[in-house]
Amino acid sequence: MIDIDNLEQYEDSYLEEQFEILSKEYKKNKKVVEAIDMYLASKNNSRYENKLNKEGITLIAGVDEVGRGPLCGPVVTCACILPVGYELAGLTDSKKITEKKREELYEILIKECVSYKIGIKDNNRIDEINIREATKEAMYDSINGLDIKPEYVLIDAMELEDLSIPNKAIIKGDYKSKSISAASIIAKVTRDRMMIELDKEYPEYGYAKHKGYPTKDHIAAVEKYGVKDFYRKTFSPISELINKHD
Repeated sequence: MIDIDNLEQYEDSYLEEQFEILSKEYKKNKKVVEAIDMYLASKNNSRYENKLNKEGITLIAGVDEVGRGPLCGPVVTCACILPVGYELAGLTDSKKITEKKREELYEILIKECVSYKIGIKDNNRIDEINIREATKEAMYDSINGLDIKPEYVLIDAMELEDLSIPNKAIIKGDYKSKSISAASIIAKVTRDRMMIELDKEYPEYGYAKHKGYPTKDHIAAVEKYGVKDFYRKTFSPISELINKHD
């Protein structure tokens, strides 16, 4: 039995072997599989790409989303293909790095990646079909919009059932896969810049600070200044505020 609280006692090669074996019965071994995966990712976030490269697959697109939780604005996705063996210091989950560092990595990534494509679904589409389905639509747009068709797609958590390209959804993929990390950073900076522009038009709402997420200050601003057209009307507490004023 693997001691998941002391994984450092094992050789990485042994853990990789056990990860492959236990993953075949993922539901039964989920806790151990995820612990091993996170531990190995902390040492090397190229494992998924390296395995595919060994199979002769080189055009790997990482896909991630930003903006499922905010009360306003769009959900933004990105599909990004990195060169084989690509290395970039600090490339990890966009939530784990500072805004300044994300901006720096963004500028490097959009220049050095093989291809990337942004997908955007606005608040109206989100309200129409729900945030999960809108996110999927944006992901499909990102993947299908790449100017180079990927051979394989690695997706952060989301299952894309209608995707014809071979793919894998990875829990916490933005931490475990450098391709997904790259997509995460590009999507995050893209959406943040959109919210900063919105802040210039409506500074009283504080979008540059909270980026549309439901912070205490944001909700207070909405209660004071009202619900704008770009808010997600099906999201709480926006829906309650609308009904309150009707």
